[in-house]
Amino acid sequence: MSRELNQPLGGNEMPRFGGPATMMRLPTQPDAAGLDAAFVGVPLDIGTSNRAGTRHGPRQIRAESCLLRPYNMATRAAPFDSLQVADIGDVAINTFHLPKCMDIITDFYRDNILAHGAVPMTLGGDHTITFPILRAIKEKHGPVGLVHIDAHADINDHQFGEPIAHGTPFRRCVEEGLIDGNRTVQIGLRGSGYAAEDFDWPREQGFRVVQAEECWYKSLKPLMEEVRKKVAGGPVYLSMDIDGLDPAFAPGTGTPEVGGLTTSQAMEVIRGCHGLDLVGCDLVEVSPPYDPSGNTALVGANMLFEMLCVLPGVQYRS
Repeated sequence: MSRELNQPLGGNEMPRFGGPATMMRLPTQPDAAGLDAAFVGVPLDIGTSNRAGTRHGPRQIRAESCLLRPYNMATRAAPFDSLQVADIGDVAINTFHLPKCMDIITDFYRDNILAHGAVPMTLGGDHTITFPILRAIKEKHGPVGLVHIDAHADINDHQFGEPIAHGTPFRRCVEEGLIDGNRTVQIGLRGSGYAAEDFDWPREQGFRVVQAEECWYKSLKPLMEEVRKKVAGGPVYLSMDIDGLDPAFAPGTGTPEVGGLTTSQAMEVIRGCHGLDLVGCDLVEVSPPYDPSGNTALVGANMLFEMLCVLPGVQYRS
Protein backbone atom coordinates (compact mmCIF):
# COMPACT_ATOMS: atom_id res chain seq x y z
CA MET A 1 0.00 0.00 0.00
CA SER A 2 1.38 3.40 -0.96
CA ARG A 3 1.86 5.88 1.86
CA GLU A 4 -0.03 9.15 1.99
CA LEU A 5 2.44 11.99 1.50
CA ASN A 6 2.16 15.40 3.13
CA GLN A 7 1.20 18.22 0.78
CA PRO A 8 1.64 21.98 1.13
CA LEU A 9 -1.63 23.75 1.90
CA GLY A 10 -2.80 25.16 -1.43
CA GLY A 11 -3.90 28.70 -2.17
CA ASN A 12 -7.33 27.48 -3.26
CA GLU A 13 -7.87 25.68 0.06
CA MET A 14 -6.78 28.56 2.28
CA PRO A 15 -5.81 32.12 1.29
CA ARG A 16 -2.06 32.50 1.24
CA PHE A 17 -2.16 35.02 4.07
CA GLY A 18 -3.80 32.41 6.32
CA GLY A 19 -3.11 28.89 7.49
CA PRO A 20 -0.18 27.44 9.43
CA ALA A 21 3.03 29.47 9.68
CA THR A 22 5.20 26.53 8.59
CA MET A 23 7.49 26.09 5.61
CA MET A 24 5.19 25.95 2.57
CA ARG A 25 2.32 25.56 5.07
CA LEU A 26 3.27 21.90 5.50
CA PRO A 27 2.22 19.80 8.49
CA THR A 28 4.44 20.04 11.54
CA GLN A 29 5.76 17.39 13.92
CA PRO A 30 8.29 17.38 16.78
CA ASP A 31 11.00 15.36 15.03
CA ALA A 32 11.76 13.71 11.70
CA ALA A 33 10.28 10.29 12.46
CA GLY A 34 8.80 8.87 9.25
CA LEU A 35 10.15 11.70 7.10
CA ASP A 36 12.45 11.66 4.09
CA ALA A 37 13.25 15.37 4.45
CA ALA A 38 12.69 17.80 7.31
CA PHE A 39 12.57 21.57 7.22
CA VAL A 40 14.09 22.92 10.43
CA GLY A 41 14.90 26.42 11.63
CA VAL A 42 17.99 27.50 13.54
CA PRO A 43 17.23 31.07 14.72
CA LEU A 44 20.77 32.08 15.62
CA ASP A 45 22.62 35.33 14.97
CA ILE A 46 25.10 35.62 17.83
CA GLY A 47 27.88 34.53 15.47
CA THR A 48 27.48 37.55 13.20
CA SER A 49 30.20 40.16 12.78
CA ASN A 50 28.26 43.06 11.26
CA ARG A 51 24.48 43.42 10.98
CA ALA A 52 22.51 41.00 13.14
CA GLY A 53 18.90 39.88 12.65
CA THR A 54 19.23 36.38 11.21
CA ARG A 55 17.58 35.00 14.34
CA HIS A 56 14.38 36.17 12.64
CA GLY A 57 15.29 34.48 9.35
CA PRO A 58 13.48 31.14 9.79
CA ARG A 59 10.18 32.79 10.69
CA GLN A 60 10.29 35.22 7.76
CA ILE A 61 11.37 32.57 5.25
CA ARG A 62 8.41 30.46 6.36
CA ALA A 63 6.08 33.44 5.97
CA GLU A 64 7.22 34.12 2.40
CA SER A 65 7.11 30.42 1.50
CA CYS A 66 3.30 30.59 1.42
CA LEU A 67 3.70 31.66 -2.23
CA LEU A 68 5.35 28.38 -3.24
CA ARG A 69 3.46 25.62 -5.04
CA PRO A 70 4.28 21.90 -5.01
CA TYR A 71 5.61 21.40 -8.58
CA ASN A 72 8.71 22.88 -10.20
CA MET A 73 7.47 24.10 -13.57
CA ALA A 74 10.98 24.46 -15.04
CA THR A 75 12.45 21.08 -14.10
CA ARG A 76 9.14 19.22 -13.61
CA ALA A 77 10.35 18.00 -10.22
CA ALA A 78 7.55 16.66 -8.02
CA PRO A 79 9.03 16.49 -4.51
CA PHE A 80 5.71 16.09 -2.71
CA ASP A 81 4.74 13.15 -4.92
CA SER A 82 8.05 11.52 -4.00
CA LEU A 83 9.11 12.31 -0.44
CA GLN A 84 7.50 12.61 2.96
CA VAL A 85 8.28 16.15 4.08
CA ALA A 86 7.27 18.20 7.12
CA ASP A 87 8.39 21.20 9.16
CA ILE A 88 9.78 20.14 12.54
CA GLY A 89 10.07 23.64 13.97
CA ASP A 90 13.15 25.33 15.40
CA VAL A 91 16.18 24.26 17.39
CA ALA A 92 15.96 25.70 20.92
CA ILE A 93 19.33 27.44 20.93
CA ASN A 94 20.89 29.25 23.89
CA THR A 95 20.91 32.78 22.54
CA PHE A 96 23.38 33.90 25.23
CA HIS A 97 26.12 31.29 24.69
CA LEU A 98 27.49 30.53 21.23
CA PRO A 99 29.72 27.54 22.14
CA LYS A 100 26.79 25.85 23.91
CA CYS A 101 24.70 26.44 20.79
CA MET A 102 27.17 24.33 18.81
CA ASP A 103 26.49 21.31 21.02
CA ILE A 104 22.74 21.96 21.11
CA ILE A 105 22.56 22.05 17.30
CA THR A 106 24.71 18.95 16.81
CA ASP A 107 22.67 16.99 19.34
CA PHE A 108 19.37 18.08 17.80
CA TYR A 109 20.37 17.09 14.29
CA ARG A 110 21.79 13.76 15.43
CA ASP A 111 18.87 12.75 17.64
CA ASN A 112 15.87 14.38 15.97
CA ILE A 113 16.68 14.26 12.25
CA LEU A 114 19.55 12.01 11.21
CA ALA A 115 18.62 9.20 13.61
CA HIS A 116 15.37 8.92 11.64
CA GLY A 117 17.12 8.80 8.26
CA ALA A 118 15.79 12.18 7.12
CA VAL A 119 17.65 14.84 5.15
CA PRO A 120 17.83 18.16 7.04
CA MET A 121 16.71 21.25 5.11
CA THR A 122 17.83 24.13 7.30
CA LEU A 123 16.49 27.67 7.52
CA GLY A 124 19.13 29.92 9.11
CA GLY A 125 20.32 31.64 11.11
CA ASP A 126 23.85 32.85 10.49
CA HIS A 127 26.50 30.71 8.82
CA THR A 128 28.01 29.57 12.10
CA ILE A 129 25.30 26.89 12.19
CA THR A 130 26.74 24.87 9.31
CA PHE A 131 29.68 23.81 11.48
CA PRO A 132 27.65 21.97 14.17
CA ILE A 133 25.28 20.57 11.53
CA LEU A 134 28.23 19.03 9.68
CA ARG A 135 29.53 17.60 12.95
CA ALA A 136 26.29 15.62 13.22
CA ILE A 137 26.35 14.67 9.55
CA LYS A 138 29.90 13.33 9.82
CA GLU A 139 28.77 10.94 12.55
CA LYS A 140 26.31 9.39 10.10
CA HIS A 141 27.91 9.86 6.69
CA GLY A 142 31.60 10.55 7.30
CA PRO A 143 33.35 13.50 5.63
CA VAL A 144 31.20 15.04 2.90
CA GLY A 145 31.76 16.94 -0.29
CA LEU A 146 30.54 20.53 -0.17
CA VAL A 147 28.89 22.90 -2.63
CA HIS A 148 29.08 26.33 -1.00
CA ILE A 149 27.47 29.47 -2.47
CA ASP A 150 28.69 32.61 -0.70
CA ALA A 151 30.30 36.02 -1.07
CA HIS A 152 32.82 34.99 1.60
CA ALA A 153 35.02 31.92 2.04
CA ASP A 154 34.26 31.71 5.79
CA ILE A 155 37.69 30.23 6.47
CA ASN A 156 39.02 32.77 8.99
CA ASP A 157 41.06 31.24 11.78
CA HIS A 158 39.33 33.47 14.32
CA GLN A 159 37.27 36.62 14.68
CA PHE A 160 38.21 38.87 17.60
CA GLY A 161 40.09 35.89 19.00
CA GLU A 162 37.06 33.60 18.85
CA PRO A 163 37.36 30.35 16.87
CA ILE A 164 33.60 29.98 16.38
CA ALA A 165 31.77 32.67 14.39
CA HIS A 166 30.04 33.01 11.05
CA GLY A 167 33.36 33.76 9.34
CA THR A 168 35.14 30.60 10.56
CA PRO A 169 32.94 27.52 9.97
CA PHE A 170 34.71 25.97 7.01
CA ARG A 171 38.18 26.25 8.56
CA ARG A 172 36.82 24.41 11.60
CA CYS A 173 35.19 21.87 9.27
CA VAL A 174 38.51 21.20 7.54
CA GLU A 175 40.35 20.90 10.86
CA GLU A 176 37.82 18.38 12.20
CA GLY A 177 37.65 16.39 8.98
CA LEU A 178 33.96 17.16 8.45
CA ILE A 179 34.40 18.01 4.76
CA ASP A 180 36.65 16.60 2.05
CA GLY A 181 38.63 19.52 0.64
CA ASN A 182 39.21 17.68 -2.61
CA ARG A 183 35.43 17.47 -3.06
CA THR A 184 34.60 21.07 -2.09
CA VAL A 185 33.59 23.97 -4.33
CA GLN A 186 32.97 27.57 -3.26
CA ILE A 187 31.02 29.73 -5.72
CA GLY A 188 30.53 33.51 -5.74
CA LEU A 189 33.43 34.67 -3.55
CA ARG A 190 34.19 38.35 -3.97
CA GLY A 191 34.68 41.71 -2.33
CA SER A 192 37.63 43.42 -0.71
CA GLY A 193 39.95 41.53 1.62
CA TYR A 194 42.46 41.94 4.40
CA ALA A 195 45.23 40.36 2.31
CA ALA A 196 45.70 39.52 -1.35
CA GLU A 197 46.06 35.86 -0.34
CA ASP A 198 42.69 35.59 1.45
CA PHE A 199 41.31 33.00 -0.98
CA ASP A 200 44.55 31.00 -1.21
CA TRP A 201 44.04 28.93 1.96
CA PRO A 202 40.94 27.09 0.66
CA ARG A 203 42.73 26.38 -2.62
CA GLU A 204 45.60 24.88 -0.63
CA GLN A 205 43.07 22.51 0.99
CA GLY A 206 41.94 21.29 -2.43
CA PHE A 207 38.86 23.51 -2.77
CA ARG A 208 37.79 24.74 -6.19
CA VAL A 209 37.27 28.46 -5.60
CA VAL A 210 35.01 30.16 -8.16
CA GLN A 211 35.21 33.90 -7.65
CA ALA A 212 32.17 35.92 -8.66
CA GLU A 213 33.97 37.53 -11.59
CA GLU A 214 34.24 34.07 -13.17
CA CYS A 215 30.43 33.93 -13.14
CA TRP A 216 29.61 37.33 -14.61
CA TYR A 217 27.49 37.62 -17.78
CA LYS A 218 26.98 33.91 -18.38
CA SER A 219 25.08 30.76 -17.56
CA LEU A 220 26.58 28.57 -14.84
CA LYS A 221 25.39 25.29 -16.38
CA PRO A 222 28.87 24.55 -17.82
CA LEU A 223 30.43 25.28 -14.43
CA MET A 224 28.08 22.82 -12.77
CA GLU A 225 29.31 20.03 -15.04
CA GLU A 226 32.74 20.61 -13.53
CA VAL A 227 31.29 20.89 -10.02
CA ARG A 228 29.45 17.57 -10.26
CA LYS A 229 32.66 15.82 -11.29
CA LYS A 230 34.57 17.52 -8.47
CA VAL A 231 32.19 16.63 -5.62
CA ALA A 232 30.90 13.25 -6.84
CA GLY A 233 31.91 9.97 -5.29
CA GLY A 234 30.23 10.29 -1.90
CA PRO A 235 27.72 12.23 0.17
CA VAL A 236 27.46 15.96 -0.51
CA TYR A 237 26.20 18.91 1.55
CA LEU A 238 24.81 22.08 -0.08
CA SER A 239 25.17 25.36 1.81
CA MET A 240 23.94 28.70 0.49
CA ASP A 241 24.60 32.03 2.14
CA ILE A 242 22.04 34.47 0.74
CA ASP A 243 24.83 37.06 0.38
CA GLY A 244 26.19 34.92 -2.44
CA LEU A 245 23.57 36.82 -4.42
CA ASP A 246 24.09 40.42 -5.44
CA PRO A 247 22.42 42.79 -2.94
CA ALA A 248 20.17 43.97 -5.76
CA PHE A 249 18.43 40.60 -5.36
CA ALA A 250 18.99 39.98 -1.65
CA PRO A 251 19.62 43.18 0.32
CA GLY A 252 18.41 41.76 3.63
CA THR A 253 21.61 40.24 4.92
CA GLY A 254 24.37 41.10 7.35
CA THR A 255 27.48 41.43 5.15
CA PRO A 256 26.38 42.31 1.59
CA GLU A 257 28.95 42.47 -1.21
CA VAL A 258 28.38 43.99 -4.65
CA GLY A 259 28.95 42.07 -7.89
CA GLY A 260 27.27 38.85 -6.83
CA LEU A 261 25.27 36.11 -8.47
CA THR A 262 21.81 36.62 -9.90
CA THR A 263 18.87 34.58 -8.66
CA SER A 264 18.80 32.64 -11.93
CA GLN A 265 22.50 31.77 -11.59
CA ALA A 266 21.94 30.51 -8.05
CA MET A 267 19.07 28.38 -9.33
CA GLU A 268 21.39 26.97 -12.00
CA VAL A 269 23.87 25.99 -9.29
CA ILE A 270 21.22 24.29 -7.18
CA ARG A 271 19.58 22.55 -10.14
CA GLY A 272 23.04 21.47 -11.24
CA CYS A 273 23.30 19.45 -8.01
CA HIS A 274 20.64 17.04 -9.28
CA GLY A 275 22.05 13.53 -9.27
CA LEU A 276 24.44 14.12 -6.37
CA ASP A 277 24.03 12.23 -3.10
CA LEU A 278 22.79 15.23 -1.14
CA VAL A 279 22.57 14.50 2.59
CA GLY A 280 21.71 18.00 3.80
CA CYS A 281 21.13 21.58 2.70
CA ASP A 282 20.97 24.97 4.34
CA LEU A 283 19.99 28.53 3.44
CA VAL A 284 21.54 31.05 5.82
CA GLU A 285 22.06 34.75 6.58
CA VAL A 286 18.60 36.13 5.77
CA SER A 287 18.19 39.15 8.06
CA PRO A 288 14.57 40.42 8.04
CA PRO A 289 15.33 43.76 9.77
CA TYR A 290 17.26 44.73 6.61
CA ASP A 291 14.62 43.23 4.29
CA PRO A 292 11.61 45.59 4.52
CA SER A 293 9.98 44.27 1.34
CA GLY A 294 10.40 40.62 2.32
CA ASN A 295 12.11 39.97 -1.01
CA THR A 296 15.28 38.44 0.47
CA ALA A 297 13.25 35.96 2.51
CA LEU A 298 11.13 35.20 -0.56
CA VAL A 299 14.29 34.43 -2.53
CA GLY A 300 15.51 32.26 0.34
CA ALA A 301 12.26 30.30 0.42
CA ASN A 302 12.49 29.68 -3.32
CA MET A 303 16.09 28.50 -3.04
CA LEU A 304 15.09 26.02 -0.34
CA PHE A 305 12.33 24.71 -2.61
CA GLU A 306 14.89 24.30 -5.41
CA MET A 307 17.11 22.36 -2.99
CA LEU A 308 14.21 20.09 -2.07
CA CYS A 309 13.64 19.43 -5.77
CA VAL A 310 17.15 18.01 -6.29
CA LEU A 311 17.20 15.63 -3.32
CA PRO A 312 17.75 11.95 -4.10
CA GLY A 313 14.48 10.15 -4.74
CA VAL A 314 12.56 13.11 -6.17
CA GLN A 315 10.58 12.15 -9.27
CA TYR A 316 10.63 14.29 -12.40
CA ARG A 317 7.47 14.31 -14.49
CA SER A 318 7.91 13.63 -18.19
